Amino acid sequence: MSGLKALPLATIAALALGSAATLASLQGGPGFGAVRLGAWTSWPQVGDSDIDPYARASLAVDGALPLGSREGVVLIATTDDEGAPLDARCDYRISGAAPAARFWTLSAYDVDGRLRPNLAHRHGLTSATLLRDSDGDFVIEAARGARPGNWLPLGEKSRFVLILRAYQAKTSAIGDAYQGMSVPSIARSECS
Repeated sequence: MSGLKALPLATIAALALGSAATLASLQGGPGFGAVRLGAWTSWPQVGDSDIDPYARASLAVDGALPLGSREGVVLIATTDDEGAPLDARCDYRISGAAPAARFWTLSAYDVDGRLRPNLAHRHGLTSATLLRDSDGDFVIEAARGARPGNWLPLGEKSRFVLILRAYQAKTSAIGDAYQGMSVPSIARSECS
């Protein structure tokens, strides 16, 4: 009879543990198989038909619609190249080259996945409108205050996320295809 009394407690404990594990898995990123390229992270399997159940759940909770594996690649940065969290109280220099793609966009989002409000009402830059040097490389100044050249306004909230979407990029859903891919560096400048 004591075994029957323990059954409800074990069931409650199992449900609590399972719920906590599921919630924790939804917080870290969309699934398994993350590929790191400097400060940038991508999840190649997210847009594929072989998506894992945790990634599928994370996308459902966020309401996100990922790019298909043959449509492009999404790279997300939450830190600079030194590993410090991105903070709008600091200025950043995003420079170098972007992944080989037909078209790409770079936008600043808040940590909840919304575009950051700013006085310029500009939320991103595109490969089509970017000023570049003769080698094709670029420098983007991400800051609260206006900058000459390629300026990405950050708004007033402190923490932010950078999202680079490369459409028709020359990658696949296989993580090894990302090796050698060009990604811009993210260097912190001065902070106020």
